[in-house]
Amino acid sequence: MIGETIVRQAAARKSYKGNIFELYAWFFMRVSGTILMLIVLTHLMYQHFGNPGVAGIKWDTIIGRWTDPNFGTAWRLFDLILLVFAFTHGTNGVRYVIEDYVHHDGWRTLLKTLLYLTYFILLMAGSYIIFSFKTTI
Repeated sequence: MIGETIVRQAAARKSYKGNIFELYAWFFMRVSGTILMLIVLTHLMYQHFGNPGVAGIKWDTIIGRWTDPNFGTAWRLFDLILLVFAFTHGTNGVRYVIEDYVHHDGWRTLLKTLLYLTYFILLMAGSYIIFSFKTTI
């Protein structure tokens, strides 16, 4: 019984005729959502509830964290991963909304182009800030 169901499901998957990008985008949302939960919880536990706590987050805190000789690169990489997963996950979610609720092809193309342009600009700006951070203003 279970074996027949698995064979039927596998046969149905081979005959999938939809857009493969949509399948990967759907799968990415599930995986990135799970990864984001772990990253965000780690960030919250350390930065907001741990040491130094919300009241202790100052400019010097970020300077100390990102310029630490032992873990500075690791913190920058952690923040970059958080940035990339959050922006990509959110952009994909907005793309779903545009696909579902904007029915005119011209408007949908315009909105998705603006979305991708905004995504690229913000991702590049965030990455630039993370990796070119200087300790002086």
